[in-house]
Amino acid sequence: MRWSQMFIPTLREEPANVEAASHRLLVRAGYIRQLTAGVYSLLPLGQRVRLKVIEIIRQEMNNIGGQEFALSALQPLELWDESGRRDAVANIMFRFQDRKGSELALGLTHEEVFTSIARASLDSYKQLPQTWYQIQTKFRDEARPKGGLLRVREFTMKDSYSFDLDNDGLDRSFQQHHAAYCRIFNRCGLSFRAVEASSGAMGGSNSIEFMVLTEAGEDTLVLCRMCDYAANLERAESKIRINNQQCTHEPLIEFATPGIRTIRELEQFPTGAPASQQIKTLVYSADGYLVLALLQGDQELNETKLQSVLGAAVLRQASDLEIVEALGAQPGSLGACAVRTGSDQNIRQIVADQRLRGRMNMITGANKDDFHLRGVSVERDIMIDQWADLHTVRDNEECTKCGNTLMMTKGLEIGHIFKLGTRYSESMNAGVLGPEGIRKPLVMGSYGIGVERLIAAVAELCHDEQGLTWPVSVAPFEVLVLPVNVKDKQQLAVAEKIHTQLKELSMDSLLDDRDERAGVKFNDADLIGVPYRITVGKKIDSGQVELTDRTTRSTVNVSVQEAAHLLKEKLVSMHVK
Repeated sequence: MRWSQMFIPTLREEPANVEAASHRLLVRAGYIRQLTAGVYSLLPLGQRVRLKVIEIIRQEMNNIGGQEFALSALQPLELWDESGRRDAVANIMFRFQDRKGSELALGLTHEEVFTSIARASLDSYKQLPQTWYQIQTKFRDEARPKGGLLRVREFTMKDSYSFDLDNDGLDRSFQQHHAAYCRIFNRCGLSFRAVEASSGAMGGSNSIEFMVLTEAGEDTLVLCRMCDYAANLERAESKIRINNQQCTHEPLIEFATPGIRTIRELEQFPTGAPASQQIKTLVYSADGYLVLALLQGDQELNETKLQSVLGAAVLRQASDLEIVEALGAQPGSLGACAVRTGSDQNIRQIVADQRLRGRMNMITGANKDDFHLRGVSVERDIMIDQWADLHTVRDNEECTKCGNTLMMTKGLEIGHIFKLGTRYSESMNAGVLGPEGIRKPLVMGSYGIGVERLIAAVAELCHDEQGLTWPVSVAPFEVLVLPVNVKDKQQLAVAEKIHTQLKELSMDSLLDDRDERAGVKFNDADLIGVPYRITVGKKIDSGQVELTDRTTRSTVNVSVQEAAHLLKEKLVSMHVK
């Protein structure tokens, strides 16, 4: 390929309103252009990278027995009614009606569609296991798309689904995908961590996210400083420390707290208590029913954990009106003492954080404006329906595995695998006859990789001040042949010869045949990030050219005759070709 014939619109100036390095460099180097908020066009260089990433994914999926589908991005909303997910994803799904009034959506994922195919086509355990996948355009109505390809509204995703007879089969499929994902990300040149995560609106359990550690990431990861423990903040746990406390129960006493509305204000109140000795009472609506979540006053609620514990499709904070109608007091004076729960009560359930177990002589709201209660013994005075870990882990808390301290860091999700179990097969009636002749629901797994986000992740990790430094496996070209002066017929002839030899050796070669100043050509070469450059300059008088490694910037002189073959051997030794 000749640079003069390609569309590579590099920019000298930094694009405006850009934060992530990948966004800045992919725009400057002529890989992407924005069409509208959260929607990007991939230009020829970007498309070449995309196709190489897709081919790596396809190879590894095929290696574990994956069968590739091509499903429609257009989906009938009735499928989402069957699965019960319509409301859970309503805020991020593009929906509309066709001319006949039928409700349709642009797919943000394909669990429902694949399950409907399995329901219609699989009827015996002898047909299992099955692993189906596709590499398809997805749509998500992101409220705040940003970061170039990091958070967009239209993107390519590899989503795959496993179908097994039982949990043992699901475990095998899950491990196969885990291993395949590790190979994919390694081949793309990424350093990554597999972390425990939440399945979110997709449902299921045993969720693992593959994360690249970068400040451009939007996820907060919790890592142990000593062992291999790693989790997304939504899922992270820390060791529960037993608080030293009095051994005798104090009587429950109501006392006035005029104007007190916050934990902090109650700490400073003359007859108050430290935040650690207070009970924080939060009111949530879970699928339309009110629940109370209780925590130690100095801790923050992890809403994802609460939603998972409740099994709620939709979770939101209750409004002030809902709170007053249910408990008779405004936020700031709320508590769970004497609250009764059940289907016939205002509050359906009380869930308490495990750190409140056995706690005595605490302070909480009295469900009476401007009044609190002291002497609260949690298990004596509050009817807890469920104990759970609701706590948001903080820096320097203790690891549950080894007891050493935890640390926070930023991460960018590049892949997500989780066990769906029978979440979709039961709701959509997809099952097969087992060996005993009894119909059983299919046991499913779901596995996703965002292709453009993966490209952005590579760009985030693989760049320097001058531009991109692509790994060979995903680079748009493996080598750039750069004659310093194309008006020098000898330089151009040698560059043409080497370019031809590289192509004959099945290498992706780009010939910079532009009539530009040497500085412009070298700057552009650094900017687009082709891994190797063969520079044809005045050294050809002695029969030599320069071979430069873009990442290390090391340069060696090689003979004109051997340049192409030496580079080929180098890539073979790296297991690239």
